[in-house]
Amino acid sequence: MKKSVLFVAATLVLNTLGMDAQQVNKKDPQVKKRIEKLIKRMTLEEKVSLLHGNSKFYVEAIPRLGIPEWALSDGPHGVRAEINRHDWAYAGWTNDSATYFPTGTAFAAAWNPGLAYRRGEVLGEEARFRGKDVLLGPGVNIIRSPLNGRNFEYMSEDPFLNAKLTVPYIQGLQSRDVAASVKHYALNNQETERTTIDVYASERALREIYLPPFKAAVEEGGALTVMCAYNKFRGEFCSENHYLVRDILKGEWGFDGVYMTDWNAAHSTVGLAMNGLDLEMGTDKADYNDWFYAKPLIEAVQNGEVPESVVDEMVGNVLRVMIRTNVLDPKKRFSNASMNTPEHQYEAYRSAVEAVVLLKNENNVLPINIDQIKSVAIIGDNATRRHSDGGLSSEIKALYEVTPLEAFQKKYGDKVEINYALGYEKLSTFVEGANNGQSAGYFTDGGGLDEKVLDEAIEAARKSDVAIIFCGLNHDYDTESADKQYMQLPYGQTELIAEISKVNPNTVVVVIAGSPVDLVAPSICAPAIVWGWFNGMEAGNAFADILTGKENPSGKMPFTLAYSLDQYPAHAFNNYPGRKGVVNYDEGILVGYRWFDTKKQPVVYPFGHGLSYTTFEYGQLSTDKQVYGTDDVVKVSFTLTNTGSRQGGEVAQLYVSDVESSVCRPSKELKGFDKVFLEPGETRTVEISVPVSELAFYDETQRKFVVEPGEFQFHIAASAGDIKNTVSIQVQ
Repeated sequence: MKKSVLFVAATLVLNTLGMDAQQVNKKDPQVKKRIEKLIKRMTLEEKVSLLHGNSKFYVEAIPRLGIPEWALSDGPHGVRAEINRHDWAYAGWTNDSATYFPTGTAFAAAWNPGLAYRRGEVLGEEARFRGKDVLLGPGVNIIRSPLNGRNFEYMSEDPFLNAKLTVPYIQGLQSRDVAASVKHYALNNQETERTTIDVYASERALREIYLPPFKAAVEEGGALTVMCAYNKFRGEFCSENHYLVRDILKGEWGFDGVYMTDWNAAHSTVGLAMNGLDLEMGTDKADYNDWFYAKPLIEAVQNGEVPESVVDEMVGNVLRVMIRTNVLDPKKRFSNASMNTPEHQYEAYRSAVEAVVLLKNENNVLPINIDQIKSVAIIGDNATRRHSDGGLSSEIKALYEVTPLEAFQKKYGDKVEINYALGYEKLSTFVEGANNGQSAGYFTDGGGLDEKVLDEAIEAARKSDVAIIFCGLNHDYDTESADKQYMQLPYGQTELIAEISKVNPNTVVVVIAGSPVDLVAPSICAPAIVWGWFNGMEAGNAFADILTGKENPSGKMPFTLAYSLDQYPAHAFNNYPGRKGVVNYDEGILVGYRWFDTKKQPVVYPFGHGLSYTTFEYGQLSTDKQVYGTDDVVKVSFTLTNTGSRQGGEVAQLYVSDVESSVCRPSKELKGFDKVFLEPGETRTVEISVPVSELAFYDETQRKFVVEPGEFQFHIAASAGDIKNTVSIQVQ
């Protein structure tokens, strides 16, 4: 029952804070006066000093005006260890270890806005403890291809899910006076040629698929900073893309925070200034005075190329974020600060538990009853590998990281014999690009199985009652600056799974990876499959508790697992990673399950799929009325019953279909969800609200979202491939 209470409490806090976040975005006359007063006292040189870094992660102080140095840090799932001021080497501090949360796709797999809010709070508290004012995250880009090396940092293939988790994360973080930096704006969906690739997407795809998480982050979450993507969009770099920045971000959405570069993503001075960039970070020039927003900006103002009023606008945006996070108020600046508390570690554990997805459980192999077995084989390099220090900018110096083998040994080593075998060897080597991976990296690929290593694993499995294979990827494959080359499991792991499954009928496969991999063969031969993710510092404990039934899996997949790479639309159109420096998104709005459903493509595991150790029954679906106007809200309700013998959580997903449309629309789209925890035999009435405006598509002719009158079908489902009930409504 504890999880249910925690979720409800977090949701109540989230709803309350949502109003505050919107309030923050309103123009505050007192803040405006304070900004104007400060700007009037500044020289041009002082103004410009606030618009670029003076080191890797800091912005210049102006002591005479009471403006301290502004501190930024990487940290979508933990505050990064301290870097030297003027190079990328770690500073060697002994007190900068942090709480390490599950990475982006694991975050999405929990489907829990309450957990998202609490994660933001914890990261904010730890950032404040470390003296950081801006935390660079969350990453909200869409998973367009399984090969994108940075998928693990992002969340899902669905813009609605990304948006609904991004907003509470930002609200929780900023409630601790730490500014979020939503990234990477926009269309960063590959690492290959990421600093030069020119992306062309239709206006409809842009508005329906790639921008909604950013829009929600700004308008609902009150995000205080936004970070640009490296790539170009329609011929212009995102750092100085007038349409993306001036027209949409600052125009349509009313963003009045700081629009900043990713590190080394600046390419000009006048273009950046006139097109809306506020802060330049990480430019690869040794002398900070040579940066585009340093001496060249001063000269551009003096030469009349950039009006000083534009500089004042940029400085005002920086000061506004500082004021909103109490940076200019020393007594408040470092309140709400704590580090590595038991509460933080508990939140990391809960996030890890709720992220784990049970994909398959044939013959109820899981959960493992420790009291009824004498031995268990733990197999695989990922059983002992720590993942916190990989992935480049997302790497964390974790206070600790419990591996699966450690967890099993500590929890059950005195009850059962644990037979460990390596199973497969990590044979790849990742080579990061120049400037801490800001340039493209690459990895030498892994080879096949060593026969001796394989034989040892087979023998360990043969003599054990249960065999658990911890397989998947590592941060040679899931990493910033390099894309994967294929979907297959590396190092001969597919063969390993097949051979172990032959000798032990109780084989459990645990996939540790942050992006889609080929599970066709493992799903045929292995009776039980669990997706475990890069699941943070408590990963091992979470896996052990899930596999032995202390915890009940409640995660759902945030992306589709198809039969082959060629099934994914970007690859079906041969548009990944592009040709001659250009990539066309010819699949349009049909990304992820939208593509597979609409094209009736079979998949191994659908978006939203996840099993439980208990069973759930969905009652009849109903709406509060049958006919709606365009300004109405559809209230959908149904009962959900736990018909099994264990307490468990179910993510009820609401999809909507437009029965007849003047344009091509996906067969269904996610428009709501609720994660519900129920005791055995408990029934609850669940209500999900969907504004009719959410049923719109973007009309490229009218250049706006349009809801066409007619019939819409609402589907309550356990996944995109498992619809339970359907009801129809009419929109006038």
